[in-house]
Amino acid sequence: MSFAEEVKNEVAHMDSEDAACRTAELAALLCMGGSLILGSGGAVGLEFSTANNAVARRALSMWRKSFSIRPEVLVRQGLRLRKKNYYILRVPPSAASTACLQELDLFPASEALQGMALRRDDCRRALLRGAFMGGGSVNRPQGDYHLELVTENKGFARLLLKLMHHFHLSAKMTDRKGAYLVYIKDGNGVSTFLQQIGADQAYLKFESVRVIKDMRNNVNRVVNCETANLQKTVDAAVRQTRDIEVIRQSGKYQKLSLRLQEAAELRLANPEATMGELAAMSGLTKSGLSHRFKKIADIAKEIEELHHEENKDLT
Repeated sequence: MSFAEEVKNEVAHMDSEDAACRTAELAALLCMGGSLILGSGGAVGLEFSTANNAVARRALSMWRKSFSIRPEVLVRQGLRLRKKNYYILRVPPSAASTACLQELDLFPASEALQGMALRRDDCRRALLRGAFMGGGSVNRPQGDYHLELVTENKGFARLLLKLMHHFHLSAKMTDRKGAYLVYIKDGNGVSTFLQQIGADQAYLKFESVRVIKDMRNNVNRVVNCETANLQKTVDAAVRQTRDIEVIRQSGKYQKLSLRLQEAAELRLANPEATMGELAAMSGLTKSGLSHRFKKIADIAKEIEELHHEENKDLT
């Protein structure tokens, strides 16, 4: 079972005694996962489908608590091996069903949920919960952080974005192949969204994995940083030793100032030491010792360039 299915199963078993919250949740759920059925005389009905049994049961339960019309319940088998069944709730077109859909602010479709009064935060949370059950997905916390709600209704997508921003979620909106996506791509945002819709167990699971994941990432960063610093130390030591050898082989080592010879001898005696360790041994500052090694490097470079020019003249 995917993490998204776990979240949907959890919130699908929440209590929904408050009528206003139930209306907001049911409307969002049907808007995301349902489609209108046109009948004669301007009457409309609804067909809602989902592959999640718990979500289907919740949609049916909320509808029965809200309206007297009884939907038809169908199960459609997947076309391929091991494909999930689809659970379908169908409300045939009639004057009564049209009134129900108008009460849910789902008809007319072009204005779906635009006139719904959401005066309380618990109703706003219920609407987000319904939207997630109807058309939401979230990655497992072990992977990249990503949660999205997908709808074909641009106005409803804007409402979802507005509600997420109301709860200080860093959500964004985009379109993809005729659908509109409202998404969150940071761990704090996904975690907070799970809290807001009431998925407490999923939230705790997400956070426990995230803590371990962040700790592992921090350890890796520290190790990588230490490895990089060690590599810098090794590279500097190799470069400085090479410069000293170039000067020695040229016969000009004894012509170096005493200060430069002291620095060179210190490096040769401590080939694995860092610049900080060498500075402590010499009683100099790190920048002062670095300046001496730069002088040695400049002298070695001049010797190599002169040697290169001499070889050119010989050829």
